[in-house]
Amino acid sequence: MTEQKTKQPVKKQHEPLLHIVKRSAIPFWQAWLIRILAVVAALIFGGLVTLLLTGENPLAVYATMIEGSFGTPRRIWTLLQGTAVLLCIALAVTPAFKMRFWNTGAEGQVLIAGMAGAACMLKLADKIPAWAVLAVSIAAAVAAGAVWALIPALFKARFGTNETLFTLMMNYIAIQLVSYFSILWAVPKGSGQIGMINATTKIGWLPQIGNKYLLSILIAAVLTLAMFIYLKYSKHGYEISVVGESENTARYIGINVKKVVIRTMLLSGAVCGLAGALLVLGIDHTVSTHTVGGQGFTAILVSWLGKFNPFYMILTSFLIIFLQKGAGEISSKFSLNDSFSEIITGIIIFFIIGCEFFINYRIVLRAKAKPMLGTGQSRAKGGQA
Repeated sequence: MTEQKTKQPVKKQHEPLLHIVKRSAIPFWQAWLIRILAVVAALIFGGLVTLLLTGENPLAVYATMIEGSFGTPRRIWTLLQGTAVLLCIALAVTPAFKMRFWNTGAEGQVLIAGMAGAACMLKLADKIPAWAVLAVSIAAAVAAGAVWALIPALFKARFGTNETLFTLMMNYIAIQLVSYFSILWAVPKGSGQIGMINATTKIGWLPQIGNKYLLSILIAAVLTLAMFIYLKYSKHGYEISVVGESENTARYIGINVKKVVIRTMLLSGAVCGLAGALLVLGIDHTVSTHTVGGQGFTAILVSWLGKFNPFYMILTSFLIIFLQKGAGEISSKFSLNDSFSEIITGIIIFFIIGCEFFINYRIVLRAKAKPMLGTGQSRAKGGQA
């Protein structure tokens, strides 16, 4: 008795209509052309939203945005200073990000550094010479930022904790510490605000070079060049790149991954500390929970959009600050609330981020199958879009 094998029907597998494929490479000019087109599309779409929601002339709105950033010499200097501070913080998180250590704690690292610098200004002003107060305040700010970044690095290296959540939670601890000491050091007592520190004597203040804006710009320029050289040409920069690509590969070629993680986060925190010193000792001359103003989170966007390249990050920092300054002027001139200006800023940033998808990926469309000569099979050839 022979067994008859029953043939089961073969289920046809349908290919998806679209495939997303990572690009191997794209010419430099083509990538920037896509970015420019994204900005143009964002301006057009933002203009339509403006017209629909407010009835205002979109061209007048954008002209106001430009005026808010470049209308007067003081606005230009403020724009450049804001760019410099944001760039410093973005440079701080870049080594960690390039190593694939997701340091989301720049906000807290800058804030805790600013508090350390302010504490030295308050407590040492009448005890040591003015130059020593400044030196100690800067050193304390840099050290505080480095230590605040070192804590999650040690836990990551020793226990494998999630660095994203750890560094994020450290932000809130820093905010509460600053809030506590703002009440403790408040002038006058009970106001909850420290006020301008050493306003009369200016002890602990960073010196002015030309005007009150130029020093921060020069520091950011020097730091950008130094970070570029460090990441591209130093042995430490090479180790950061290898660890970011593959920790197993790094261990195979003899790199101590834990050491690199700790060292890189110390550097990241120290640069955040320098940014905190710049904010407290050189710009605001006080500290509060709003000193950093969310720039620690914005710096993450700047670093990513700049592809971890310090020179590209100059452009992205400038763009973000320009949008913020311009959006504020829109709200003021047209008597709109801050939410509308944030909508316009968000639309433009969304388009800029979205264009990176088309730079890094391409869409492949499914084509109709054609029969192969000599067989009953068919083969599908994909088209590209």
